Amino acid sequence: MTSIHDINVTLTDGTETTMRDWEGKLLLIVNVASKCGLTPQYEGLQKLHAEYQDRGFSVIGVPCNQFNEQEPGTDAQVCAFAQNQYNVTFPLLSKTEVNGAGAHPLYKVLKQATGGDDIEWNFEKFLVDTVGNTITRFGPRVDPLAADVVAAIEENLPR
Repeated sequence: MTSIHDINVTLTDGTETTMRDWEGKLLLIVNVASKCGLTPQYEGLQKLHAEYQDRGFSVIGVPCNQFNEQEPGTDAQVCAFAQNQYNVTFPLLSKTEVNGAGAHPLYKVLKQATGGDDIEWNFEKFLVDTVGNTITRFGPRVDPLAADVVAAIEENLPR
């Protein structure tokens, strides 16, 4: 695999595509869950997406049920929850494993690029540049609107 953009992904509506759909955009890729104490981070993620989407930025949510089964629903239920509870307009991928033998190739690449450590919990965030390089990783408890997250986004927006 030559680029993160070559990785196959599936959206919550079943559409199969590749990460190339977001080539040229700065991405914040986040594993999400609807029944987690950190679920209110959806609000901050949506604010970031709305604030910067016209400047070449997108949040991509990746539902995952690996942490205490806090994302138990179907893809359609996950999408409906995010849209109805948090007015999410950013793309959501199909439910995915992020750790272990079944980890999605996207997460294998993201983790490898940031030292190889497993995903700690729901809402771990990876900032990926326009050509697919992973810039940095933010822990689950880091608020999406934290100054260091916003600064990293602003520093790396496409020119």
